[in-house]
Amino acid sequence: MKEAPSLEDLLRGLTREGDLYDRQGDGMVRCCACGHECLIAEGKAGICRMRYNKGGRLLVPFGYVSGLRADPIEKKPFFHVLPGSQAMSFGMLGCNFSCRFCQNWLTSQVLRDPAAEAQISRIPPAAVARAAQAEGCPVVVSTYNEPLITSEWAAAIFTEARRLGLRCGYVSNGHANRRVLEYLRPVMSLYKVDLKCFDSAKYRDMTGGAMRHVLRSIEDIRALGFWLEVVTLVIPGWNDSDRELRGLAQFLAGVSPDIPWHVTAYHQDYRLEEPRDTAPESLARAAEIGKAEGLRFVYAGNLPGRLAGLENTACPACGELLIERRGFAVTANRLKDGCCPRCSAAIPGVWI
Repeated sequence: MKEAPSLEDLLRGLTREGDLYDRQGDGMVRCCACGHECLIAEGKAGICRMRYNKGGRLLVPFGYVSGLRADPIEKKPFFHVLPGSQAMSFGMLGCNFSCRFCQNWLTSQVLRDPAAEAQISRIPPAAVARAAQAEGCPVVVSTYNEPLITSEWAAAIFTEARRLGLRCGYVSNGHANRRVLEYLRPVMSLYKVDLKCFDSAKYRDMTGGAMRHVLRSIEDIRALGFWLEVVTLVIPGWNDSDRELRGLAQFLAGVSPDIPWHVTAYHQDYRLEEPRDTAPESLARAAEIGKAEGLRFVYAGNLPGRLAGLENTACPACGELLIERRGFAVTANRLKDGCCPRCSAAIPGVWI
């Protein structure tokens, strides 16, 4: 009896030639989809395991999803994008990081970890866009795995979604480069980045990536005109010192004080089991540091109802409570055409 094809074999059949690479001679290719910029020999794959060299051509994931569903946009989290709306969320498989605290490891680590399992469904790009329209989702988001490594697929979907008048975005680790960001900018306008910590050695040890690429990408994302929000998962004993949180906040405020910063609670998962779960007091402290360093919109997440107003949006000019939230639910929205109804200050974001 013929053996069923492995998941890797199936994935190798769901590909097309990529846009984001350069030929290097002798059959080598340079992938340009993320900050790793892998030099890949014939028959080999890049660090993500998903983009591989066949006959001197870089083949990239295309034509499937491992997840497709409507989620609250606050779950991404985007707090300054169409509050209370739904985002059609899709993902593929694989990642250019190998974080020991990964919350989506079943999909992101599927070719690295034998314990990771995932299902895939073949689908054309237009069908994803139509699903968003049918569900009344004004936004389409690439998420669940690292979208940078599947950027050609995302661009195909986003092109279809934009024809339907939908906005598009990434939920990403931000380990990008200028080339991929410029490739994506014509078809998407929203970008959420995970900024894991503010120590280069720890970044490399925990993720396999380089912090400098993420910091540079945050600057480039903002400069290219994407709407940007940043998330830091606060892990007790790893990145939660006042010094490190202050460094994170100072960097973001230096790029723009209008970047929303989400400090979120860690829970024990995957291979990082030693730290305790993040306490509400730790998130409150991180939020206070962010505000003290000049960030105008700081949020605390993953502990709904336990954060004393840190899920809400207030006017930085007059303090008026504008948007009230509990978890992923918006319970009140008092914005008027993107402005504070009390003092008329414009609130940065995507509101209409």
